[in-house]
Amino acid sequence: MTGDATPINRANWDVWAAAHGQDSYYDGQGLVAGADSLTDVERAGLASAAGDVSGLDVLHVQCHLGFDSISLARRGARVTGVDFSPVALEKARDLAARCGADVRFLEADATGLPSALHGRFALAYATIGILCWIEDIDAWMASVAATLRPGGRLLLIDGHPLWQMTNGLDPLVLDFPYAFDGPHRFTASESYAASASPTTTVQFAHSLGEIVTAAIGAGLRVVRLDEHLESPMDVGRDHTPDADGRYRFRVSGQSLPMLYTLIAEREDHGSPPAT
Repeated sequence: MTGDATPINRANWDVWAAAHGQDSYYDGQGLVAGADSLTDVERAGLASAAGDVSGLDVLHVQCHLGFDSISLARRGARVTGVDFSPVALEKARDLAARCGADVRFLEADATGLPSALHGRFALAYATIGILCWIEDIDAWMASVAATLRPGGRLLLIDGHPLWQMTNGLDPLVLDFPYAFDGPHRFTASESYAASASPTTTVQFAHSLGEIVTAAIGAGLRVVRLDEHLESPMDVGRDHTPDADGRYRFRVSGQSLPMLYTLIAEREDHGSPPAT
């Protein structure tokens, strides 16, 4: 994030990091007891992007409290988690210690990851609630791509731009654009997981076209892009799941995408071109 959005959003995430951890979304006690925090969509993304992560160096981008960092470490990955909230990182370190998980946590802005991380990782993992906080998506992609080794992959799973436009389904209310048109400020006293004193956020819209183009511009080869018509979680709209426990976004009876999965690979430009 750049400009005025960074301190505003960092202050917001410091508040939510203090509130999150044992609530309807984050089951810290369950994680310590051995529960896995990854959803089926994230597990499927991992399988497609990397297969078995055991022994791989994995960067967890915008890791928040480190739940998925710990779950990845339990799979045998060597995990580094990065986040710009010192409050979140303090809780993440404590949680990892309680879980007996070996995870390194660093404070850093995702759009300017330190050079010490460059070229080190087989996988950069970023899910869910990622790019709406990022003003300069080209900078984010370039920063994350720089941390990958040749052949390393980015796994990005996030809320679909169509879903992020909505602020109510009955009736349908749109309060966010599909594509980038500058910053949008919101004030709320509830997150997707907990309640706290009102905080202000600055958020940014990015279309799928912008996201894919940014990945290509950062020197990544897009391996696959999947759009998901259902979600294992509410992803912030507080509506009722179907009988199977899945959430779906229906307009006039038709399901629209809620999430997307992007897998992109850093190619080894030092190798001769294929013939």
